[in-house]
Amino acid sequence: MTDVHSGISVRRHEGFVAEIVLNRPEALNALNTAMAESLAVATAALGADMTVRAVVVSATGTKAFCAGADLKERNAMTDAEILRQRKVFRAAFGGVLGLPQPTVAAVQGYALGGGCEFAMSCDIIVADETAVFGLPEVTVGLVPGGGGTQLALRRLGAGVAADLVLTGRRVAIDEATRIGLVARRVPAGQAGAAALEVASTIAANSPVAVRAAKRALRNGWGVTLQPALDIEDAAWRTAVLSADRREGIAAFAEKRPPRWPAEQ
Repeated sequence: MTDVHSGISVRRHEGFVAEIVLNRPEALNALNTAMAESLAVATAALGADMTVRAVVVSATGTKAFCAGADLKERNAMTDAEILRQRKVFRAAFGGVLGLPQPTVAAVQGYALGGGCEFAMSCDIIVADETAVFGLPEVTVGLVPGGGGTQLALRRLGAGVAADLVLTGRRVAIDEATRIGLVARRVPAGQAGAAALEVASTIAANSPVAVRAAKRALRNGWGVTLQPALDIEDAAWRTAVLSADRREGIAAFAEKRPPRWPAEQ
């Protein structure tokens, strides 16, 4: 099943996986206002859908995952219009970042500016040999505004984040893998299939445990060790007191696949 919105589509796959597809290939999937509005609506709906256990973010075409904000649209805007657009863009980026389900980015071609930020907003980045990442905002008089400075800082460390943000340079797949931006590297043309495989693997696990584990991972960013361990403890308690834990251990003892309560 596919739901079509302005600039994106949402596909439902077997195994409790949904896929958000950036769908402006004629513009290298650059983010305009209508597309941002669609992303905000789609992510809100998916986040509330308990039948969705993992989300893939992919793109149409082979040249670009997303080339960033649509600067042609923005060039015709007044300052006031840009500030109004800012609210819509923040809702779009925040929608991806805030999804309670694990998210997997499938990157091919350019992931620049907002495209890099969309990828970094996902929990796992799967990229093929053609992928090129970058945060070039300072080269056009801007600062990354979709979470780029903070996500790079947390994912890559202060030195690497400063290098990418302050130079605006592009990073090809070899370096992106080496610095830990890309979690899984695959041959050209296979990012989408590989990301769906990762999402399907995640979606087969305990829905309660997976969501709790994601909260622990996300909420532990930038927190000192003892409070972070308390965050982990809260996630553990959520899982251990759930029906999923009882079913998971019973299935292990009986040497059979688990039948999670949500499936029954």
